[in-house]
Amino acid sequence: MISVIYASLLAFLIIWLSLNTIKKRRTNKVSVGDDGIEELKIAIAAHSNAIEYIPIALILLYALEYNQANLYLVHFLGLSLTFGRIIHAKGILSSQMEQRVLGMKITIYTIIGLAVVNFVYLPYAKFIL
Repeated sequence: MISVIYASLLAFLIIWLSLNTIKKRRTNKVSVGDDGIEELKIAIAAHSNAIEYIPIALILLYALEYNQANLYLVHFLGLSLTFGRIIHAKGILSSQMEQRVLGMKITIYTIIGLAVVNFVYLPYAKFIL
């Protein structure tokens, strides 16, 4: 299962972002919220953003593979998603707006691509009674 490779890689990204947030919380002695601390706000935002976009993208990637799409296409979209998420995370954590925007564009375009391509590979024959 190719999608499992990307799910695992993106799980590591989420874990890294989570640990980064925990580190900022410990450093600043904040258990809930952000206490108005900018670096903690940024860490929380980076983690939250990953949690918001990665699950739906992985569901679509798995569906594409399940529907027997070309495996190179599954790899391409999985790599695209992974790179987009890494670029975005690095951009948001380093306050580099260009990287953040690029990562978000790659992510959004990949999700749109996954949604569209899933319609192409949908096994329509199973809908006919």
